[in-house]
Amino acid sequence: MEESAPLIESLVGPGLIVCYIFFGIAFLASVGMPILQAIKNPQGLVKALIGIVGLVVLFGVSYALSGSEVTAKAASLGINEASSRMIGAGMILFYIVLIISALLAVYSLIKDIISG
Repeated sequence: MEESAPLIESLVGPGLIVCYIFFGIAFLASVGMPILQAIKNPQGLVKALIGIVGLVVLFGVSYALSGSEVTAKAASLGINEASSRMIGAGMILFYIVLIISALLAVYSLIKDIISG
């Protein structure tokens, strides 16, 4: 068993290098392909930007609706008013998006039943 340990250790370095190379290729592809798609189809980019702006607006509404109350237990965990408000905004945003998604799924189902 002791003889195989140096063999394994000698394979770790090149294995890590290969993993880093593949990670780099995957990263470049995940960043580069959407950019190429946006250049080929600028209308899709406008639709994506509309979606992003919509999410920012929904987050603004969620942030406005969230409270900044901090319980004693939350304060003992290091949560202050600002982080409490951000947590509340995230939860409200999640609920809004969940309800919108459910309504759109039901709408799509009903639309398919009626048209099909």
